[in-house]
Amino acid sequence: MISSDVIRGYNDTLILYMLMDGESYGYEISKKIRTLSEEKYIMKETTLYSAFTRLEKNGYIVSFYKEETFGKRRTYYQITPAGLAYYREKCEEWQVTQEVVNKFIKEL
Repeated sequence: MISSDVIRGYNDTLILYMLMDGESYGYEISKKIRTLSEEKYIMKETTLYSAFTRLEKNGYIVSFYKEETFGKRRTYYQITPAGLAYYREKCEEWQVTQEVVNKFIKEL
C-alpha cells in the first residue's frame, strides 16, 4: 500500500489521466484508480472530492449532472484543454522527480 503522503502531489494527475478517455463520475474514477494500482493506492473519498473542487476551480475539469437509474442525479467530470496541458506538465515534473529521487536510492 502506498502512503497518501507519498502520492499526494500527484492525485490530480491520476484523476486527469482517468478523464482522458472520457467523462466519468467520482465512484468510477476511485474504483479505476484502485484497480489500476492493483490495490496499492486507495484514494479516500474526501481526497477525491477535494481534488475535483481544486481541479474545477483551476479550470482543468468541468462538472455536470446526468440522470442515472432510479432518477438519481450523478455528477460527472470532464477534462478541459487546460487540464490536458496541466496533465502534461505534471508528467514532465514526475520524470524530473524520479531522476532526483533515484539518485538517493540504493540497492540493498
